[in-house]
Amino acid sequence: MMTRKLKNILVTGGAGFIGSNFIHYIFKNTSFRGRIINVDKLTYAGNLENLVEIDDKYGGERYFFERADICDFAALKRIFKKYKIGTVVNFAAESHVDRSIFGPKDFVQTNIMGTFNLLEVARENWKGRKDVLFHHISTDEVYGSIEEGNYFYEDTAYKPNSPYCASKASSDHLVRAYHKTYGLPVTVSNCSNNYGPYQFPEKLIPLMILNILEEKNLPVYGDGRNVRDWLYVEDHCGAIWEILDKGEVGETYNVGGENEWENIELVNYLCEKIAKVKGKDKDYYKKLIIFVKDRPGHDRRYAINCDKIKRELGWGRRYNFEKGLDTTIKWYLNH
Repeated sequence: MMTRKLKNILVTGGAGFIGSNFIHYIFKNTSFRGRIINVDKLTYAGNLENLVEIDDKYGGERYFFERADICDFAALKRIFKKYKIGTVVNFAAESHVDRSIFGPKDFVQTNIMGTFNLLEVARENWKGRKDVLFHHISTDEVYGSIEEGNYFYEDTAYKPNSPYCASKASSDHLVRAYHKTYGLPVTVSNCSNNYGPYQFPEKLIPLMILNILEEKNLPVYGDGRNVRDWLYVEDHCGAIWEILDKGEVGETYNVGGENEWENIELVNYLCEKIAKVKGKDKDYYKKLIIFVKDRPGHDRRYAINCDKIKRELGWGRRYNFEKGLDTTIKWYLNH
């Protein structure tokens, strides 16, 4: 199977949760010897402290940070030329469904226009080259909600139900169109819910861990029976690396945890795990659970089939949920 010779990789949103984990992954788990250029505008969800260790060890030689917004075309143009970018991994996105409901404009701006800018700069710089790659990170949420027993496949029709999901779906379509229309070498991956170290505490798992530790209320939407598939972030990073290394141009790859949990079951499980760590009765923290009004357009169930990436690229998960959750809880206890 063909493997790519990657030299200068632009990672957008590299100070965010998955982006910073991905940069750690490259330096610690791959044979890559080129340069990583991290572009992030450092909104509330981006934190350079996530990468202090990388900067100390590789800064100025193999790791570079540029504070820039992917909506700033001139800045992207300058960065592309300065670092001779040959690979783009686009993590940069507004990604919280609740925020998109109350302020959709930022999602349209960053997720659609930002992706458009990146595609345009890549097209302008690469001018028909085939030794380059634009990899776009997307989500299973673009597929909408799915009934029990069914799964999202790479060819499942898109049916986004929130402004966030719609903006991600739009960016996916743009990426595909640039491949079909201009021959831009692209790949896309759609992943399920990630969890792990460095995640901003507005998302379910870190929010619940921190609220449990502070003995604050644990708000659960609706009846708590919404189902999500959970993927440990390092396993996701491994999948992205396999796609960069040998994924087929023009293809989409689903990346899932094959690990479905109802929200209420997961919150109960977190309560029990932290109670054990803290030496308390297993039900001690469950009294903090409160049910709150469901959010508008709340998808009932997401579930990914990821046979394609396993079959074609040989990817496999290294973390089961117990191991991933233990690692995550330990990280939040220490930070």
